[in-house]
This record gives sequence, C-alpha cells and structure tokens, in this order.
Amino acid sequence: MKAKAKTSKPSRFAAAVAEAEAMKRGEKTGARVTTSGMIVRRLRERLELSQADFARRFGVPVGTVRDWEQDRRKPEGAALSLLRVIAYAPDVVQQALETT
Repeated sequence: MKAKAKTSKPSRFAAAVAEAEAMKRGEKTGARVTTSGMIVRRLRERLELSQADFARRFGVPVGTVRDWEQDRRKPEGAALSLLRVIAYAPDVVQQALETT
C-alpha cells in the first residue's frame, strides 16, 4: 500500500483558493463551496486573532482583511504569497516584520 503524499499548508491554501475560484466561475461543482474569503477567515481564526490584530501583526490594512473575508476583493500576487507564508509559519513572518 502506497503512503499518501502529505501536502504542505501553502500548497493546500493555494489549491483551496484555486478550487473556490473555479467553483465561483461555475467551472467546477461540489457539495461544499469554499471562497478565498472563507480561507482567509479560517487562517485568522486558527491564529486566534481579531481582524484588527491580524492586520496589525502582519502589516495589512484592516479594511483589506475585511474585504478579503467578505469576498469583496481576493488576495493576489504578493498578498497571496504573504498569506501562504503566514499559513506555513506565522511566527517567522511576524519576527521578520519586526526586524525591518
């Protein structure tokens, strides 16, 4: 029996965002729809942070966090990369941001 390869947190995050976007466009159907906003919210809640605390800790405007979570905007480019790294190693991100 082959062991199932373990997927890293950043890869799962990216895959979940891509799947949610495909479902939103109607390209994929499923019993459960997960939007990028839901994923951002779950990440923030897993860290046990309010929107304001998450924004402050990672240097993101609180309005941006709200817009992501309410699907008014979706994280792209550098913001998406930042969220992937936060999902993988939040303490490292915070430490890096404090030293600059």
